[in-house]
Amino acid sequence: MGIGPSTKETSLHHFRDPLLDIVSADEDLDLMGVMIVGTPDDNEDKLLVGTRAAVWAEAMRADGAILSTDGWGNSDVDFVNMAEQMEIRGIPVTGLKFSGTVGQFVVTNDHLDGIKDINKSAAGVETNMVGENNVTELDARKVTAHLKLKMRLKEQHPGSR
Repeated sequence: MGIGPSTKETSLHHFRDPLLDIVSADEDLDLMGVMIVGTPDDNEDKLLVGTRAAVWAEAMRADGAILSTDGWGNSDVDFVNMAEQMEIRGIPVTGLKFSGTVGQFVVTNDHLDGIKDINKSAAGVETNMVGENNVTELDARKVTAHLKLKMRLKEQHPGSR
């Protein structure tokens, strides 16, 4: 499954990314950076990139992470693995992903409770409207608030996620 017009973000959207705007303006958070991770074809490489990203975040001593993906299907393998790898290293995770009526990941684990569906179409499907199903300011505020809650809970209850 590829990504269609409704989940594609225009160049202008990337320059005015709501998630980056919200996180960088939040005085409770210290934005360390943006990590871009590819989606390899081979499953072994998929597990490698998710694990490497988590090790990198752990080495940077990240207190939390917001994951985002603009794909689904085969891309779920590395996305889900990355969420798991981050959380088993003690890094709380939230994220953004298009699910729509499918509403589920191709693969799952117990580390996806902070992932928000960015579907906006009434039918819950990919549409031919460019950018209809991409991240909005409200989406960004929700996952940022959820991340802050998960980080606070971890601080109050070390060892839990």
